[in-house]
Amino acid sequence: MRVFFFLVFLLGATLGIGYPYVLSNFSGSEIGVWRVYDRDGGFRTITVSLDWSDAPVRVLVDMVSVGTPRLTGDRTVLTLTASTAGRTVLAETIGFVNVTPRSDSPQSGDRIYRDEAGVIAKLDSGDYLFTVGPGDADDIEMRSVDLVLRRGAAEPDPRAIPVGYVLMAVGAIGFVIALTRGGGRPGNPNSRPPAPRWGRSARGK
Repeated sequence: MRVFFFLVFLLGATLGIGYPYVLSNFSGSEIGVWRVYDRDGGFRTITVSLDWSDAPVRVLVDMVSVGTPRLTGDRTVLTLTASTAGRTVLAETIGFVNVTPRSDSPQSGDRIYRDEAGVIAKLDSGDYLFTVGPGDADDIEMRSVDLVLRRGAAEPDPRAIPVGYVLMAVGAIGFVIALTRGGGRPGNPNSRPPAPRWGRSARGK
């Protein structure tokens, strides 16, 4: 039973965590990466030509921090807007909360934080203006910020994530119960020493 509940937990983790992570970061194909901030030039607005066939386009932001920033849900690190023909198609705040950073390089010690700004579901062919700016978390030291666009981005099924978390809970609880019950099994009878076949003990039987 322990193996069964462990497999249930793994299935839940795949649906609730692995599945949306893979779709958010690797589905579709990359359109390009643009530097929208560095310490020398500050923030800059970029223009990207997109085609209607690129939709849906996932908008990701990579921030390279100096040291380990203090990230909390009540503070905004960056803001992002995307517009075309004077019409705003995406406006989001980015906090990088619950994001697992990856190392930039062992020598620098800088950390790269990736967060999703959103998905542009429908596109009109033309130029899109992307503007990234600072949020209210002004004590975070950033080395650079990159904008990453991915075309043909798939969206996770909203039903799969809660089902995954339920399976994780069932698997964890069942595994603990099975482990607890397994600890009360009787000892192996073969481990007891055999009864003597001769001598006083044998005659007394």
